[in-house]
Amino acid sequence: MNFLEGEILYFNKPLHWTSFNLVKRIRAKIIYKLKIKKIKVGHAGTLDPLASGVMIVCTGKATKLIESFQYQTKEYIATLRLGATTPSFDLETEIDETFEIEHITRSETEKVLQSFVGTIRQVPPVYSACKVDGRRAYDFARNGEEVILKAKELVIDEIELLEYALPEIKIRVVCSKGTYIRALARDIGRALGSGAHLVSLVRTRVGDVHLKDCYTVDQIDGIIEKARLEMLAEEEKENIKNTEI
Repeated sequence: MNFLEGEILYFNKPLHWTSFNLVKRIRAKIIYKLKIKKIKVGHAGTLDPLASGVMIVCTGKATKLIESFQYQTKEYIATLRLGATTPSFDLETEIDETFEIEHITRSETEKVLQSFVGTIRQVPPVYSACKVDGRRAYDFARNGEEVILKAKELVIDEIELLEYALPEIKIRVVCSKGTYIRALARDIGRALGSGAHLVSLVRTRVGDVHLKDCYTVDQIDGIIEKARLEMLAEEEKENIKNTEI
């Protein structure tokens, strides 16, 4: 591996880590173990701290490819809790309102889910990194300031109901760049004549990259150590070659 020339690494981002935490950890390890003063490291698509799953990390010259990865289709497994909402649409904030769920049936749920397949317009969560007048939307939200976000067009390719056990349902979603699954949970709850928020989220695929293809954070040291040994071996070969000359 040559991290400066550019490597594309697939990681399973742990729950409660920010996307930046993972990038920062990888960059720090590369700099320390390989004695490199500076290196570019970036990720191709943010995952919330309360989500885990596939994250593509690029180093060195491969960071130029990040944008192309961001536009690839993504797949998620999400668990929604019906009958209650939170301001952030997930577990980051406390429940602010409760609703009836007795009228909700499995058949109605499947019908509502399919109504979201195709090109839709979605208003992002106020607890998001969307920028408004140069500030992140979550800065407004966390300061108790009102912020209005515009709806964005996106594509939902597939939605499948995996489990139905009220008040929770588990769904599989295949979607385009820019989709907020938290906002989808909000909209599904409303469409069911109730409310909903996200309680679990795993990104299982980005393009052709699946969870099974990903490293864990515990493997970072091993990956870099292997690269260090390869680098030393190449240096040794070069020294022998120069000596023979």
